[in-house]
Amino acid sequence: MTPSFVGIALLASLLGAVPFGLIVTRILGQDDPRQAGSGNIGATNVLRTSGWLPGLLTLAGDILKGMAAVAIIPGLISAPPGNPYGGEIAAAAAVLGHMYSPFTGFQGGKGVATGLGVFVLMLPGPTAWAAAVFAASVAATKYVSLGSILAALTVPLAGLLLGYPSGSNGVAALISALIIWRHQANIGRLLRGKENRFGSPKKE
Repeated sequence: MTPSFVGIALLASLLGAVPFGLIVTRILGQDDPRQAGSGNIGATNVLRTSGWLPGLLTLAGDILKGMAAVAIIPGLISAPPGNPYGGEIAAAAAVLGHMYSPFTGFQGGKGVATGLGVFVLMLPGPTAWAAAVFAASVAATKYVSLGSILAALTVPLAGLLLGYPSGSNGVAALISALIIWRHQANIGRLLRGKENRFGSPKKE
């Protein structure tokens, strides 16, 4: 990997690592999301433990940092001439930074909102399909985790079907795999019938 790509990866991962869930709840005087609910700093847990406003602000921040990583950071550091993969590296690095943030002891979120931010710029068509899958799944089951997993699976599959470039599809597959990996505990609870439904009291 060339020095410019290393720089892109480092900057994008630091941007992705910004813990908006923690920042928002501290500013608004709400509970630390790491000490409440699932202990996750993502928007779903913030919404569940602190309410709609902190949850939506966290969601917006996590989406925007993914978009900014792809849209801005590759242009700040010159990529090698003719090499188109600066955006893909920034995308993967931002999501990994969110998942393993050094600002929270490498305990970050699951990457869904930040992944959405990078996907909406790199694969807008597949992202629209994934949003529809997410909405339909959550409406039918009330499981946000299941909707997130199915949406993550949809993006690279739809990218292939719609003929998106191999680089974009490759990073989409990587990010989707990471998102699903981070949902291991949710998958276990889904299989045992113990996963929390959206809007329902948290199960012990």
